[in-house]
Amino acid sequence: MSAEPQATTYWDPQNLPAPRGRLRLRTLMLLRWLGLAGQTAAVLFTAFTLDFDIRLGWCLAMIGAGAWMNVALAILARQPVLEGWKAAGQLMFDVLQLGALLGLTGGLDNPFSLLLIAPVTIAAAALPTRHTMAVGALALLVACVLFFVPEPLPWRPGEMLTLPPIYRLGFLTAILTGVIFTAGYAWKTSSEARRMGLALAATDAILAREQRLAAMGGLAAAAAHELGTPLATIQVVARELLRNAGSDKALAEDAELLVQQAERCRDILRTLSQRSETGDVAEARVSLADLLREAAEPHRNHGPRVEIAVEGAKGSVEPEIRRLPEAVRAIGAFVENATDFAVYEVRVTAYFDDRTIRIEVKDDGPGFASDVLVKLGEPYVTSRPAGEGSKTGHHGMGIGFFIAKTLLEKTGASVTFGNLRHKEGAQVVASWPRNLLEA
Repeated sequence: MSAEPQATTYWDPQNLPAPRGRLRLRTLMLLRWLGLAGQTAAVLFTAFTLDFDIRLGWCLAMIGAGAWMNVALAILARQPVLEGWKAAGQLMFDVLQLGALLGLTGGLDNPFSLLLIAPVTIAAAALPTRHTMAVGALALLVACVLFFVPEPLPWRPGEMLTLPPIYRLGFLTAILTGVIFTAGYAWKTSSEARRMGLALAATDAILAREQRLAAMGGLAAAAAHELGTPLATIQVVARELLRNAGSDKALAEDAELLVQQAERCRDILRTLSQRSETGDVAEARVSLADLLREAAEPHRNHGPRVEIAVEGAKGSVEPEIRRLPEAVRAIGAFVENATDFAVYEVRVTAYFDDRTIRIEVKDDGPGFASDVLVKLGEPYVTSRPAGEGSKTGHHGMGIGFFIAKTLLEKTGASVTFGNLRHKEGAQVVASWPRNLLEA
C-alpha cells in the first residue's frame, strides 16, 4: 500500500497558500522602518548618552540610505507585491546597508552584527531556494569582510577596546553558523507549512464535493416527487391530443412524440426515486456492509479480489450507521491503495461491539516500506518513484493517505497504519466510538 491521491481535486484559489517567491511590499517597508528606527536609536544612544567615539555623520548617512530606499519604493512601486529577484534584491540591499553600518561601528566586534541573520531568515521563509541562497551568500560574504576590515568598536574617548582574535574568530563562526542554520530552519518550516496548507485545501475540496453530491441526491429525490404530478397531467393531455388528431398526421406525430418524451421523463424520475431509496448519496442510514460495499465497489475490477465482511459478537445485530461521505471517500481511498499493491486479495472487514466500530483494510502485498511507514499520515508521502502509475491508473503526489486520514479524523475516528506479521501485507485501521457512527 502507498499514499496516493484518490480523486480529482477541485481547487478554490482563495484557499491556497500564497506561492513562494513573493513578498508584500508593505511588509518589507514596515520591517525596514522598524530596523532603521532601532539603528537610529542605537547610534544616538551610543553618541550622546554613552558619549562614545562614533562616526555619527557616516552612520546617519547609512541609515538615511535605507530611509530613501523606502521612500523610493513608496513612490515608484507599481505593485503591492515584490516577486522573484526584485524581492531578493531588496533583502540584499538590507544586508549591504546593515553591513556598512556595522563596518562603521566595530564590525563583528559589534554585538548587533547578529542582525545579519534577519534578512536571510525572511528570504528563507518567503522566497525560493535560489533567491534565499543568494541573500545568504551575500550575508556570509559581508560577515567575512567585517571580520578582516573592521572599524574600531566605539568606546570611551582616548580608549580602545581590543578583543582577542580567538574571540573574534569564534564570533564569526557563530554568525556564519547562525545564518546557515536559521535560514535552513525557516526554509524547512515554511515549506512544510505550505505543503500542509495545500494538502488541507485538497481535503476540504474533496469533502465539499462529497457534500455537494449528497445535496444533489436529496434535490433529485425531491424533484422526482414534486414533478411526478404535473408530468402525469402532461401525459394525459398528450394522449387526448393523439386520440383527437384524426386525419391530421402532423398533429398526430407531434402528440405521439410528446407522449413518448413524457414517458421517458417519468422513467428518469422513477430511477432517481429508486436510487434515493436504495442507498444513493442522499441515503442517511446504511448498514456496515452496505457502507463497505459502496466504498469498495469502484475498485473491484482492478486485479486482486476485494472481500468484504462484517463481524460482531455472537447473536448481536449489525448496527445501522450514518452514511458519512467522509468515511466512504476515505475507506475507498484505502481500498484503492491496497488494490494497487495486493497480489491476490484485499480484505475489508468491519468489527463492532457495544462500544466501538472498527474497519480494517488489509492486503497481501509487500507491506509499507519502513521509510514510508514512519511518515504515513503526512502529506506528499509516496513509495511510487516519480509519480509512477498504478493498477487503478492514478498518478499522484502522495497526499491520498493524508486526505483520507484527515477526513476520518473529522468524523471522530482514530486511524493507524502498520504491517501484518511475517511481512504478509499492510493494514489500515479506523476506529470510532459506536455512538459517533450509529444512526
